[in-house]
Amino acid sequence: MRGMKLGVLAVLGAAVIVSGCQTAAVDKVETTAIVPETRDISAADLTAGKAQFRDANYGLAEQHFRKAVQLRADNAEAWMGLAASYDQLGRFDFADRAYAQLINVAGRQPQIVNNMGYSKLLRGDKKAARKLLDEANRMLPGDAVVAANLALLRNG
Repeated sequence: MRGMKLGVLAVLGAAVIVSGCQTAAVDKVETTAIVPETRDISAADLTAGKAQFRDANYGLAEQHFRKAVQLRADNAEAWMGLAASYDQLGRFDFADRAYAQLINVAGRQPQIVNNMGYSKLLRGDKKAARKLLDEANRMLPGDAVVAANLALLRNG
């Protein structure tokens, strides 16, 4: 009886060993690398920031624009929105930093120079505002926004 049990155990053990060595069940399907998504991950925050800014919710706009630039540091539109939000919140120290980053990303564009001039106007620095707005006007003559900011400067 004992010999029979050892024989059964030996057969079972061999079956387990042989079944563990089978190669027929190995998955031989080749896999390919997963292609990363190319969509702009900052787009949703940029859109939300613009909506909040239009509704004069500058604190919420700032949060969305800040997240957008954290997600994509080369997003010039988000930097512009962030700087403008800081201007509206009276956080001119942060606005200056955002404008500096914006110029690093996009260059010295007339719309940026105009916004920087408006920022100086909000602070009451008319001399610096005049210099920047005149520069924007030379770069983009006849632009309605630049002309409106120059009119604010003259009348203010």
